[in-house]
Amino acid sequence: MGLPDITSSTIAVIGQGYVGLPLAIEFAKKAALSQGRDQEKTVIGFDILQERIDELKNGFDRTNEISSSDLKKAHNLLFTSDINLLEEANIFIVTVPTPINKNNQPNLIPLKKAINTIALVINNRRESDYKKSLNYNYCPLIIIESTVYPGVTEEICVPIISKNTGLIYNKDFFFGYSPERINPGDKIHRLSSVVKITSGSNIETAEYVDQLYKSIVKAGTHKAKSIKVAEAAKVIENIQRDLNIALVNELSIIFTKMKIDTLEVLESAGTKWNFLPFRPGLVGGHCIGVDPYYLTFKAEELGYNPEVVLAGRRINDGMANWIAQQIIMHIANKGMVIKGLEILILGLTFKENCPDCRNTKIMDLSNSLKEYGARPIFVDPWVDSSEAKSKLQINLTKAVPKKRFKVIVAAVAHKDFKDFTNAEWNRICYEDGIIFDLKGIVPKGLNPIRF
Repeated sequence: MGLPDITSSTIAVIGQGYVGLPLAIEFAKKAALSQGRDQEKTVIGFDILQERIDELKNGFDRTNEISSSDLKKAHNLLFTSDINLLEEANIFIVTVPTPINKNNQPNLIPLKKAINTIALVINNRRESDYKKSLNYNYCPLIIIESTVYPGVTEEICVPIISKNTGLIYNKDFFFGYSPERINPGDKIHRLSSVVKITSGSNIETAEYVDQLYKSIVKAGTHKAKSIKVAEAAKVIENIQRDLNIALVNELSIIFTKMKIDTLEVLESAGTKWNFLPFRPGLVGGHCIGVDPYYLTFKAEELGYNPEVVLAGRRINDGMANWIAQQIIMHIANKGMVIKGLEILILGLTFKENCPDCRNTKIMDLSNSLKEYGARPIFVDPWVDSSEAKSKLQINLTKAVPKKRFKVIVAAVAHKDFKDFTNAEWNRICYEDGIIFDLKGIVPKGLNPIRF
């Protein structure tokens, strides 16, 4: 037994979210058909949520990463929630979420469930082959794309397969790790146009995984020396961004006390060729605000207490409350009654031009404002209002109500808000009202308050 032939392999992508769906689409475009095998089963897009599968089958992607036309063109792709169909696969790529819990510790439950599912599928396939009196030549390859701390693949995932199947690692099954680099809402840096890190559990597997991804990634690949190196590379990509944003957030706090416009300072400093163009803001989402805790968890487990990384996290996690305090202070200075005051918040997602509200810090801002007695009113054209109601327990509209507000917070730089004219801003804000511009999108002539 050995690794399956790339040109005749059936690939199953486990998880059809922001990462898994584009991956399944690209493999479906490139995958060669197995001899005598139904064309529809060349690539399997698996997800445990039947609602998600039904939407994809009907040509609708709620993440807005894949267009309806591209979904309908994916003739070599089978969407399913039926684990029995996974028995067709000999390559499994895992793209499930790896969030953190309320104590900021890694939550590996979705990943472990996915690996246990693969173990079950392997056993079912072996049992099926036995009953058919077939020689067992099924040697699976499992590739993790989910963000983890160094060691998770080989210390947690590999033992699950070994224990549940009785197979021998690097003889009967193999592992790879190739971290995702999807940037939700980004239409320029797509899967095929961004260099992909690859790795494998031995030399042959590493080369195999590298060639597999080279078949779909036009930008090329970078073969890491080991799985742990690839795992570590992923977490520090976002730690670096987190720390840089924490720096400018702290500068924003300092400059606000000095009554200096932080964005104007950064624009001036940015004229130097090697100045990095980071901006202050709320750091949410499922990457930058999460990944640092994966590495610090492992570091603390090894007896080291990270200082710089956690300091950056403390600053960024505290920004929503600090911004709320500044907003309340300005409102009070204007003599407005805070209790019951409607505050229009433009944007709910964790970043611009995408519908993703996971770990959005706009909710932290809203909760802080509520503690002072204010009434946040949410508008976000990118978010499904029923989803906002069910998952976040808030009422949301896609368009600004036809009324004026005393206080407006431009919280997310959606293109819809960036395109507002002066007249549109004046239509929704009273002449003596206040506009707080958290993203630098409000015309300076309107005298917005920026931090």
